Amino acid sequence: MSAPLLDSVGKFPNMTDVLILGAGGAGYPAAFFLDRAGMSVVMVDPIGNLGGDCLAEGCVPSKAIREAALVRRLTEKHAHFGLHGAACDTDWRAVLKHKDRVQNIRYTQHEAQIAASTVTFAKGRAAIIAPDRARITAADATARDIAFRYLILATGSRPTRLPIPGAELALTSHDLFRLSTDISQPTHLIIIGGGYIGVETASMLQGLGSKATVLEFTPQLLPGFDPELSTFLHAQLAERVDIRLSAKVTSIERTDRDYTVRYSHDNTEHTLRGDAVLMSTGREPVLPEGVASLSLRFEHGNVVVDETLRTSNPRVWAPGDINARSMLFHSAVRQSLVAAHCIAAGGQAVDRMNFGAVPMTVFTEPELAHVGLTAAQAENALGVGAVSVTHYDYGIDSRAQIYGECHGFIKLVFDRRDGKLLGAQIAGLDAAQLIAPLALALERGLVAADLAATAFPHPMISEGLAHAARAFLP
Repeated sequence: MSAPLLDSVGKFPNMTDVLILGAGGAGYPAAFFLDRAGMSVVMVDPIGNLGGDCLAEGCVPSKAIREAALVRRLTEKHAHFGLHGAACDTDWRAVLKHKDRVQNIRYTQHEAQIAASTVTFAKGRAAIIAPDRARITAADATARDIAFRYLILATGSRPTRLPIPGAELALTSHDLFRLSTDISQPTHLIIIGGGYIGVETASMLQGLGSKATVLEFTPQLLPGFDPELSTFLHAQLAERVDIRLSAKVTSIERTDRDYTVRYSHDNTEHTLRGDAVLMSTGREPVLPEGVASLSLRFEHGNVVVDETLRTSNPRVWAPGDINARSMLFHSAVRQSLVAAHCIAAGGQAVDRMNFGAVPMTVFTEPELAHVGLTAAQAENALGVGAVSVTHYDYGIDSRAQIYGECHGFIKLVFDRRDGKLLGAQIAGLDAAQLIAPLALALERGLVAADLAATAFPHPMISEGLAHAARAFLP
């Protein structure tokens, strides 16, 4: 028996074992697992398909555009390989069609997944009306109250805006990357915020021929990142992108042809003009109407959860962006499954989320990636002298030499006492791929000797993982 998408609540049950609000990475993995486990599952999402914001306006469409930028940028490296020819011209509308095509392919795949399950799934929204009841309003405006034994809040997050005059004039990542967006390619994009969304957008738009300026409030690009990673990216990106740090944006104004952004730096007022402004100043959790009925505990506006993703309400789990502990799609998927495993076990803590082993990637050119602790964090936790840090420089790597991308490094952080991997930071070519085996090593508690004994393929930069591990000294 298949489960088609419902646009009306007419076929909804009055009671379900598990109600899931949101069908993104934090929602649908749990839905399908619990469905297979024999529990009744109702899932409600305003988009009406799987993938959440990641597929609708985030990771997937932005990386489709990013890959187009990388291909165009490769033509600028022809001479390095002994090739000749003009650089590619950018057809912005064709690039957006490529993005849309990828999104639609994935939506079609997800429709098949839904149909293959027995999950009751509707396009719509839900409001909590009691500790064990919700009101589902479907796409056709019909509504029904439904009781639940367990609730999974997987409603995700949305972009935030600075509380400044003219903030509403700025685009957000949702505007830029949504399906069928009609935004023109900016000639000069001013980006407010130098976090990962800001620098990724700057890198890809510049790669497609736009001018990009990044205004970051703090003295460091990518605030909170390992300083060595941040310094590396700043130096590399500044060759192509105008980066201004310690810049406090005070207003955005619209003129006939462009936008004026005002900001202060060193107690001096400055203005900057561009034909588009992107606000990339963070994200905030999306909470369903009536959430107060659940008596949840919050910190800084985020739902507090334990390592099983359970909230202070024993019948409610909150995986994904809504808890703000690791606002990444792949993290949300794992969190979703942790919650599902515990719910299937009647609420027992049979699985736990290891937030410290979730890898973070920054899809700029060049790339950054990290997982676990930085050297400073490890020393704060274990004490000075208890940590061993090893490096592998891309300058000696055969693949980096082939590509002419010899700037970059792998840095591994070990516990000096037993050789256990505590963290890793990578900057440069293939960083986003290289971080995956290190996340696995961290998750499984591997030591330097485990990495050193692994024969990674040649000539690939992954050889550097073993090389850096062999440099470990207890």
